[in-house]
Amino acid sequence: MYAAVRRYEGVTDAAETARLVNEGFVPLMRQVSGFVAYYWIDAGDGVMVSTSVFQNQAGADESNARAADFVRDNLASLLPNPPRVMAGEVVASA
Repeated sequence: MYAAVRRYEGVTDAAETARLVNEGFVPLMRQVSGFVAYYWIDAGDGVMVSTSVFQNQAGADESNARAADFVRDNLASLLPNPPRVMAGEVVASA
């Protein structure tokens, strides 16, 4: 399995961002080949984190591309700063 983690700072409206992610982005993630799970986390203080899990690296890479497009097209005013992106092979899980 592979995972992609994106950390967004400076979020201007966490509730609206969560609504838009849930309604618009989550369905996009479910369409990516190899989809396993997706989580959108409100870490507080203007920080939100997404975690995407896929069966293969191609799915994780595609999730990062789709996230960038979705943010640009739908969330630019709510997520004004570029995310810190980390991705790699899942080497332990429970």
